[in-house]
Amino acid sequence: MITGDASYIKKINRSLIISKIIEHGMISRADLAKITGLNKATISVQAAELLAEELIIETQQEHKNLGRRPIMLSINHHAGYSLGIDLDKRVITFTLSDLSGSPLDSRSIEIAASDYNQIIELLAEQINHYKQRCTHAPYGLIGVVIGIHGIVNNDESIYFVPYHRWHNKNMKADLQNETGINIYIENNANLCSFAEIVYKHYQSENLLSVSLYSGIGLGIMVNSKLLKGCDGYAGEIGHMIIVPDGLPCGCGNLGCWEQYASESSFMKQLSKNHHKENVTYDEIQHWLLEQDPVTSKLMKDYIKFLSYGLNNIINLYNPEILVINSELLRLYPNALDEIKAHLTSTVGQYRKLQISEFGKNACSMGACALGIKNFLEINELCLAIDESKMQKEFISQ
Repeated sequence: MITGDASYIKKINRSLIISKIIEHGMISRADLAKITGLNKATISVQAAELLAEELIIETQQEHKNLGRRPIMLSINHHAGYSLGIDLDKRVITFTLSDLSGSPLDSRSIEIAASDYNQIIELLAEQINHYKQRCTHAPYGLIGVVIGIHGIVNNDESIYFVPYHRWHNKNMKADLQNETGINIYIENNANLCSFAEIVYKHYQSENLLSVSLYSGIGLGIMVNSKLLKGCDGYAGEIGHMIIVPDGLPCGCGNLGCWEQYASESSFMKQLSKNHHKENVTYDEIQHWLLEQDPVTSKLMKDYIKFLSYGLNNIINLYNPEILVINSELLRLYPNALDEIKAHLTSTVGQYRKLQISEFGKNACSMGACALGIKNFLEINELCLAIDESKMQKEFISQ
């Protein structure tokens, strides 16, 4: 049985109240009491404190019935801002969101080098830039979450980043010293799966998200919590061997899945076959629409190898929802049907298979959401992007 003193119980109640206000967008005190099971006095006290802290605001709901309009509570979207960063091998993406999780600003910076100190300097410069932009808000920049395309320990230190060849780096401490902002470090695939749960599938008890970009990572959400393993290394599914004695991988093994089914491996092979460097997504889309035989053949092979790994994942985890995060597959109209045609096992079962709507924004959006969750100190978070408010009402300094 869980026990605690009055302050602990108050903290639990506060977390529950904030979660439900965010989930419903706008809710009255009376409805909040019904949903949470807390008495009206507790709701009133907590609401008064949150109003005084400027974390929530009061509004009156429009209605045509006679009588007094109910006073509604909602999160103060502009009380603070969360910065999500996707640190990939060649590009760093920065996304700023308000407390509702709506993105207000997103941009990318290309990087040519892997020098750790240079990248720390670049990150610190950008974080301080966003910090200054957010000074008008009561809580300013509430936190920064960085998605790493590599192995992250449970203590948020970086164990290994294959492309940059970083070993045992404490980016969290290094950036906090440079910026004075709360920094959180997480694996990119975990953040992608967190974005799917928070924005799209918050009712799911069992969701997997496979990210297919510079490598392949698996984010595992069970009962709304990330399954990370004893050290934090769970989900490195790209290093599952699917071709014995196959292509060499940066991890030291041969025949790893990501050598055959990551987008970087596909684009490398496509560039070679088309005798050009660094093909773009626009070029791939054009070749697919034109039914270019080289591109079509490579795409068929790519989906075959992708399906091998997905079949293994399904057999291992029996997911309720399996989300594939891939810009490449978003360009290919028949992708899902062709993948499903390869998943013919009568043993492996899943309920829903889909391609992520977020694409390459999944990691940075998940990072923004995790920053909000950490700042508000809540157990559950359910967000909805308000498209009409995106790119509006943010004061640029």
